[in-house]
Amino acid sequence: MNVATRPVTPGKMRTCPHCKATILESLSICPGCLHHLRFDQEAAKRQVAAQSALRVEGVIRHPPLEEPWEYFVVISVRNDRGEEVTRQVVSCGALQSTEKRTFTLSVELMPPQAPPGANATRTSATGSHAMPAGGPKRPA
Repeated sequence: MNVATRPVTPGKMRTCPHCKATILESLSICPGCLHHLRFDQEAAKRQVAAQSALRVEGVIRHPPLEEPWEYFVVISVRNDRGEEVTRQVVSCGALQSTEKRTFTLSVELMPPQAPPGANATRTSATGSHAMPAGGPKRPA
């Protein structure tokens, strides 16, 4: 059975029905909870072929015989002009004596799905931003 996939606008987002995270509409597996969202063999292949553009891992160890430490994890994304696009607290907690936590940040990249009629201008879900088919243009 040949199932046609519908075109997806690059960067368009939706909510994962399982974990409620905001994710890319083109994904067939949620990167947060790893649940399958739909059967789409081509999208699954693209997602598996995603390249890791950035991966940072660090460990924090609480020294023995000290008072507990509190921590919070903040992720901030900036555009090419240095303007903050988003900022989120993704976790917080406390470390007791001799406990440790490992934190990992990764950014995965994959080419957008090429929808049919890629020469047309596409509009985002909110209708407030039009994007040319080739992606955003940089100011001259």
